[in-house]
Amino acid sequence: MSRSQPRLPASYRLVPHDTIGSTNDEAKRLARGGAEEGTLVWALEQTAGRGRRGRGWASPPGNLYASLILRPRCPVDQAAQLGFIAALAIGDTLSSICGRREGLSYKWPNDVLLRGRKIAGILLEAELGAGAAPEFVVVGVGVNLVLSPRDTVFPATSIAEEDLGIISPGAALESFARHFQAWAEHWCKEGFGPVRAAWRSHAAALGESIRVHLEPTTLHGRFLDIDQHGALLLESAGEIRHISAGEIFPASR
Repeated sequence: MSRSQPRLPASYRLVPHDTIGSTNDEAKRLARGGAEEGTLVWALEQTAGRGRRGRGWASPPGNLYASLILRPRCPVDQAAQLGFIAALAIGDTLSSICGRREGLSYKWPNDVLLRGRKIAGILLEAELGAGAAPEFVVVGVGVNLVLSPRDTVFPATSIAEEDLGIISPGAALESFARHFQAWAEHWCKEGFGPVRAAWRSHAAALGESIRVHLEPTTLHGRFLDIDQHGALLLESAGEIRHISAGEIFPASR
């Protein structure tokens, strides 16, 4: 990687690549080999990028692709809250660089939207250790800076396509790392409460009728809230369901 490297918090160690198959796969390989928390894999292009449920994700040059290794000392279900932290960090990054927050929202559980279209995705992958805490968690992020994929399950967009300027991947990574560290420290000191409050203040479809795709079924209902652990609360068929994993869509789609 020939271009200047971003300035990261002192606790982060950058592992840069011009091209790689998947930053998440490389981060997991490094984590299994003992890489320290804060190791950050960054690539200008991915040839085998993927999103949730193993879906392929087009990853041409110009966008941000990065994966951060963490070793949280908490149960796996609590570690899943790192996805909300990543979403807030992406939101803060985009609003600070673009100079506006209008139109930004968070789609449960791990997406960031701009004007109702997906501009960033987050992929958390963990491996269990001997105890309750995971051996490691990889927080993968993909942010559409100049291009967005077509023919996706959920409509996508990019900063450039929204005429919000040009952001280099290095500048986006630098800002993301700084905001992620700040939110992660907040989470460690004060728990999920402040993260939950910030996320739900910009939550997409909160209070609206939605569909929740599960495996192998689909639920219909109203998005009431997220609980103190990050699970979605769905009012459906006269019951309130706590859903820890799934994918939501507007009821009309």
